[in-house]
Amino acid sequence: MPDQKDQTRGHVEKPVNKTAEAVDGAPVHLSEADFDEFISNHRVCVVDFWAEWCAPCRFLEPIVEELAREYAGKAAFGKLNVDDNPRIAERYEIMSIPTLLVFKDGQPVHTVVGAMPKGALIEQLKPFLG
Repeated sequence: MPDQKDQTRGHVEKPVNKTAEAVDGAPVHLSEADFDEFISNHRVCVVDFWAEWCAPCRFLEPIVEELAREYAGKAAFGKLNVDDNPRIAERYEIMSIPTLLVFKDGQPVHTVVGAMPKGALIEQLKPFLG
């Protein structure tokens, strides 16, 4: 009988983003350990500041995932749980969630606060996403 390792050998799991790189256009789950690297390594990126308990954050989650796929190659998308990474949230003075910060060349250039329909969010982000 094969052991657990043999049963999972062919299964490919999404990496835990050790290099903070997007996989298949999916948003990268960021932490304090890789946040600065992520925003520095992408000319344009959008970071979703969120928390598990936040209903508006859960509403926005599939929209952010769609945008990450649609704009793959033009912008990188990341997600940062503010409860798990409070120092980053404090650094950027995140007072309400969800908040999306657009970074260009490592610097914040635009802030979007609150959940909104996909079309409205695209209008907010379009000037930065090309």
